[in-house]
Amino acid sequence: MLRNVEIKAKVRNLDDIVSRAKKLSKSEGTWIKQDDVFFRVPQGRLKLRTFEDRTAELIFYDRPEGDGPKLSEYEKYTFPDGSKITSILTHALGVKGYVKKDRQLFMVGQTRVHIDHVEDLGNFMELEVILSKDQTVSEGQVIAESLMTDLGVETEDLISGAYVDFLLK
Repeated sequence: MLRNVEIKAKVRNLDDIVSRAKKLSKSEGTWIKQDDVFFRVPQGRLKLRTFEDRTAELIFYDRPEGDGPKLSEYEKYTFPDGSKITSILTHALGVKGYVKKDRQLFMVGQTRVHIDHVEDLGNFMELEVILSKDQTVSEGQVIAESLMTDLGVETEDLISGAYVDFLLK
């Protein structure tokens, strides 16, 4: 499985965090519209992420709950058209929930910095430090914590869980 160290946080000041992400990445970022369908599974999370061009990624991931940097293990597979697999998985597993978001993606070294506007929830940020095979979780946590500081993310803004959990409450 692939691995990354993740954090997720509420965004207090959207303009400030976007400005900081642009400076750190030396880019304007990439805008991505994503519609996620979460399926009912006995362990971890399974979602189908569909993009505007109808391509889709089936993503299974497992990570512990809790605030702060944590290890996430995942696998994904890309489909040229997600409509048929959505129907099959919906019938086979049932749907847990839906998440629609506009994401601005910035790459800072080995880290994906996501600034998300989640429909019906608001603005959030995620860091995903992509670990190489020989990197430890501790090394990824150090990178994540450093980027949190550089982006102005406060510890009290950290959240646990997935967006779908908040939408289902």
